[in-house]
Amino acid sequence: MTRLLKAVVSAKQLSQVIRSQRPGMGLQVLDVIPYPSKGDPRKDFEKQHLPGALLFDVDECRDKSSQFPKMLPSAEEFSQYVGNLGISSQTHVVVYDRSELGSFSAPRVWWMFRVFGHSSVSVLSGGFKKWLNEGHPVSSEIIKPTPKEFQAILNRSWVAKFEDMMKNIESKQYQVVDVRAASHFHGPEQQPSKDEKKGLIIPAIDVMLGHIPGTKNLPYYKFLNEDGTMKTEVQLDDLLKENGVDLNKPLIASCWAGVTACHLSLAACLLDKERVKVYDGSWSEWSVRANTEHIIPKGTEKTM
Repeated sequence: MTRLLKAVVSAKQLSQVIRSQRPGMGLQVLDVIPYPSKGDPRKDFEKQHLPGALLFDVDECRDKSSQFPKMLPSAEEFSQYVGNLGISSQTHVVVYDRSELGSFSAPRVWWMFRVFGHSSVSVLSGGFKKWLNEGHPVSSEIIKPTPKEFQAILNRSWVAKFEDMMKNIESKQYQVVDVRAASHFHGPEQQPSKDEKKGLIIPAIDVMLGHIPGTKNLPYYKFLNEDGTMKTEVQLDDLLKENGVDLNKPLIASCWAGVTACHLSLAACLLDKERVKVYDGSWSEWSVRANTEHIIPKGTEKTM
């Protein structure tokens, strides 16, 4: 499997690849429905999208038997969903979304491909917003893909479960970083900042506020520049160090539903670090399953 692009690709770079690609080159662009989404994302896609792009619905490609919103599907389910998009093990996948922030759900799909053994995948820096702002071509053509065989193999070492998080409260083996907005992390007394009110940061769902004991907070949108593009490796390294995150030590990323946590996984990948697990259930699971004493601020800090 040949990698055409790095983990993060600029709009200019992707535009050049799309223009120059030849039959059999094996590139597939995926338009990821943001979560939560505004309006009708399918109609938006039909109106305009990147040339050759197909729609990827995170709400469809998930474990629908789970009570929690965005749990990973099985390897078989992922293989079938991706194969039906005409993606094989030889395909280089580029993902983007239409978030007003430049990126929201795309890193989740990037991580899903990687956790299922497909490393030839990239995120479009700045997403659809940046693509349009730079004046790159769009299309309204709806392509019907020819199904291909895709063999997914789950890398369980990159996924943290509820039981792992419970054990970590005592062992403190892993750093845990929650990338939700600060007002969700700290609780009702924390007022949302201007940054938190941008775009699609706060889920349109009534959720309990708080965090897992011993967790650091580093909102995912801090990984992005004002124009929605991903910060440089130097900037990301500085950001993590300033917030006390050591990529040389075991790390678990968490968020509300395991979606924006993947921004931290992407940042670590850009810094050549792969020791990041994603807590798939994240706060949507923890707030339901954990005892009160393990929910801060409603519990206590004694367990930290």
